[in-house]
Order: sequence, then structure tokens, then C-alpha cells
Amino acid sequence: MATITLGGNTVHTSGTLPEIGSQAPDFKLTAVDLSTKTLNDFAGQNLVLNIFPSVDTGTCAQSMRTFNKEASALDNTKVLCISKDLPFAFARFCGAEGLDNVISLSDYKTGDFGTNYNLKFTDSVLETLLSRCIIVIDVKGKIIYTEQVPEISDEPNYKAALNALS
Repeated sequence: MATITLGGNTVHTSGTLPEIGSQAPDFKLTAVDLSTKTLNDFAGQNLVLNIFPSVDTGTCAQSMRTFNKEASALDNTKVLCISKDLPFAFARFCGAEGLDNVISLSDYKTGDFGTNYNLKFTDSVLETLLSRCIIVIDVKGKIIYTEQVPEISDEPNYKAALNALS
């Protein structure tokens, strides 16, 4: 279990992030067109998983904007923005913001992503939502970078995540 904070108050997750060098766990997530996406759908590409509680919070929204801006310059790389938000909320937000360089995916159906990647909150007002994390996966499906922010309202280290791909 990982311990982070929300406004200085302790919050726990279901475990620790997968280890660097390990094979990325598979997932089933829902895209904005309501199709199901799995890890295999992105085989042969680098992946930046931008994971957060909800697109309707300032820090989460900013992470989507930042990665959308940076993603257009990345070769053979997809940025997947993942939360438990409904696909309709993602579509609304990305449409209003003009974000088209990131792929929005929802873990609302089963919650298996949060469980398999050990980043689901297990207590507090955020219970069952996903903690703010960045996981970078290489073209072979290996995890090459992870970050779980220590205070949920903090932004991740975008530069470090993107530098893991170079």
C-alpha cells in the first residue's frame, strides 16, 4: 500500500506501482466512442499513462493540457489519459479544450485498471478513484518510469516522464 496525502491528510492506495523493468499489466478501458481498449491495441508504441482522479479538477485538467501539448512532438508514442470519469466527460472536456493529441480512457466499468496497477484509493473521500500517477511503457511493454505524486493536488514531473523515452 502506498501512502500519499490529500490536503495534508493521509490517503492510502491499494498497493505500490508496478516495478520498473516489469511487464505492464494488461487493461480493459473504455474510450470516448465507448469501444474497449486494451494494452495490445497499443502494441509496438511507447505509452505515457497519465492517470488521475478526475478531469473535472484543476490539476488533472492541467495534466491533460500539458501532455496534449508535448505529445505532438513524441515519435511512436501515445499519451493515454486515464481516470474513472465517464467517457462523456472526457469527450466534453477534450472538445471544449481542443485536445486531440491524447487518448482519453475510462476505468469506470470494472475498476480493474486501478486494481491491476495498484493505484486505486482505498480510503478517504477519494475511495475507489485513481491516484495521480505517471507510468511510461516502452515499445516492448516494459515499464521504464513511474511516479506517484506524494500530494494528490501536485502536478507530476512531466519532464522526467518524457525524458524516460529518450
